Formats: sequence, C-alpha cells, structure tokens
Amino acid sequence: MAISEAEANPAFQERLAKALAADEKPVKAPVERKRQTKPAEHKRPSNRRTPAMLDPVQLARNGESELREALAKLDIEQLRDVVADYGMDPGKLVMKWRDADRIVDRIVEVARGRAQKGSAFLLTCSPEM
Repeated sequence: MAISEAEANPAFQERLAKALAADEKPVKAPVERKRQTKPAEHKRPSNRRTPAMLDPVQLARNGESELREALAKLDIEQLRDVVADYGMDPGKLVMKWRDADRIVDRIVEVARGRAQKGSAFLLTCSPEM
C-alpha cells in the first residue's frame, strides 16, 4: 500500500525516504589494519605433545607380545605421547608416572580393551550349526 502511494505521490516518497534514512546509522569506512605476516611454518602449541610413533590398538590386534615389543623400544616421553595421542589417561594420572613399565602396562591394558571392543557381537559359527 505504501509502495503504490510513494510511486504516485513524490512528496510522500521523499518523506518516506527521509524517515527510513533517519533510522540508519552512518556507515564508517572500514579501517585497514596491517597484518603481520608470519612464516608459513606451523608450530604446535606448547601444551601439545608430539604425535604418537605407533598405533597401540592396531598392534594389540596383532598380539600383546608384538605391542609390548614395540613399546619397549620407546623412551618414557614417547610412551607419554602414545598415552596422550590415544586418550588413554582421562584422569591425567599416567602422565605423572615415572616408571616406563607401569606406563607400558597401562597402554597394553587400554589398547587390548579397545582392540577387543565389539568382539562380543561377532558370530562364532561352530560346525554343529
């Protein structure tokens, strides 16, 4: 209704335009800020650990002895990397341990559990069926 009135009456059209323009705030030109260009290298945050050197769950599927053998080759910090990367320490206790064998035992325990997860649902067929 107002559109047809504005088209027919130029005075109304002018008042309508002023009324609508009064609600609008003046637009400021965007301020250009200089961005500091940094080298393209990507650094991990200092609170992040190095990615794990192996996949403990996959090794656990191949057998516990293979997993323990692979873990024995890692130092304590690399073991902690595995724990952190695979979320094996929800209570943040394992990261404080200083005994490598204790950390290895925890990794093996969690990895075995994850490797066997869902195995209860697999059908085992016997010759009698």
